[in-house]
Amino acid sequence: MILFPAIDLKNGQCVRLEQGDMARATVFNLNPAAQAESFVSQGFEYLHVVDLDGAFAGKPVNAQAVEAMLKTIKIPVQLGGGIRDIATVEAWLEKGITRVIIGTAAVRDPELVKVASKKFPGRVAVGLDARDGKVAVEGWAETSRVTVLEIAQRFEDAGVAAIVFTDIARDGLLKGLNLDATIALADSITIPVIASGGLASIEDVKAMLTPRAKKLAGAIAGRALYDGRLDPATALTLIRNAPGS
Repeated sequence: MILFPAIDLKNGQCVRLEQGDMARATVFNLNPAAQAESFVSQGFEYLHVVDLDGAFAGKPVNAQAVEAMLKTIKIPVQLGGGIRDIATVEAWLEKGITRVIIGTAAVRDPELVKVASKKFPGRVAVGLDARDGKVAVEGWAETSRVTVLEIAQRFEDAGVAAIVFTDIARDGLLKGLNLDATIALADSITIPVIASGGLASIEDVKAMLTPRAKKLAGAIAGRALYDGRLDPATALTLIRNAPGS
């Protein structure tokens, strides 16, 4: 299981939102590259980055901050937010992003995911963000009529590297991961699933390491890391020492 520390970018700064609401943003670091470096020094091996402004704009907005991070750290980075066409996918992968996450376009333009996954095997993930079971798009500003499972099943044979599943109701609120919904999704598809939204403490990490969660590929930690509720060393040691890791 991979524990991904999250860096969400808004106006070039590292922030955390509550339930995806841009008006409820807390700035945690004015320098995202320094924050990325800090995560590396804490022992993390894979970084999760979201261009929040890009998710709303439909195109990359915080490219400068992302590029600064790529120059600063050597660990793999997965990036989502504003990736809506093949040219953007290619541009980010060429710049050194390990894996792109396609969200809104996965709902609106599933063909993009299929083409990108075929062209760049293992380097395309799908971001599915759920509000009451339905997928939200456009930076979570709109809720579609389709369920997470319906979208996920479209990509069963497409070669998608992972699905990042976020429960919007919990995101940024430290209420704990929605493991029931995440595990139900993972059990219904063959694509690896990464849990996101609400990770609050070491108890969530322990829950990810139980037998019922064995199909999950990882979890994303945001606010819990920034405000000290989750100790990186304790969490990473627990994961490394888990049976079968």
